Amino acid sequence: MQERLQKIIAHAGICSRRKAETYIASGRVAVDGRVVSQPGLKVDPQDVRITVDGKPIQREKSIYILLNKPVGYVTTMADPQGRKIVTDLLPDLKERVFPVGRLDVNSEGALLLTNDGALANKILHPRFEVNKTYEATVQGQPKQVDLRRLEQGILLDTHKTWPATLKVLRREKGTTVIQIIIHEGKKRQVRKMFQAIGHHVLRLKRTAYGRLKLGGLKSGKYRYLSQIDLKKLFF
Repeated sequence: MQERLQKIIAHAGICSRRKAETYIASGRVAVDGRVVSQPGLKVDPQDVRITVDGKPIQREKSIYILLNKPVGYVTTMADPQGRKIVTDLLPDLKERVFPVGRLDVNSEGALLLTNDGALANKILHPRFEVNKTYEATVQGQPKQVDLRRLEQGILLDTHKTWPATLKVLRREKGTTVIQIIIHEGKKRQVRKMFQAIGHHVLRLKRTAYGRLKLGGLKSGKYRYLSQIDLKKLFF
């Protein structure tokens, strides 16, 4: 399978994809002995010999991790504001991984990390309809008619949301805990949905991707996923 050269180098753990583009442009990368200067070149890593500074690269094995992200961490690979990033929670991991999708800094719960770009794209693409389950603690007591509006889809930023599944888990003094299942991944979508019906989200936790549940995984901890786990994402 052919892939962009910078992507192959990044997956081998040499550097980031952007840094790999710089390496290629500066003549530090060769394919079958010939120096390459085009970052967009596509090759099959199984059929060619790729070197960086004369050293052959070895493709990393695919890694899949489920992390219980705490509040206060951002789901980026670096942060110009100096905030904590999710990979800080993986200090012993030698391989490079990246988060699949987002969880904003004030949200917590299930976050997938991998070095498998193909799987990440499949999870994020709307046509595969990978459900994401959240528990949202909101201010006040939403009316059933408003919850039905969210289930049917509402207009957010000129975009109508896809139908969602909602279930009131419990009502407490001044707050309501609601389970919401969506398969979209728009920025701060769940928070915006509840804000649209007049209820501010106080706490947001993602509890599952598809049938892959967070379970008893403690906050700040992670575990490696098996092939059986990965199948739960899509079925």
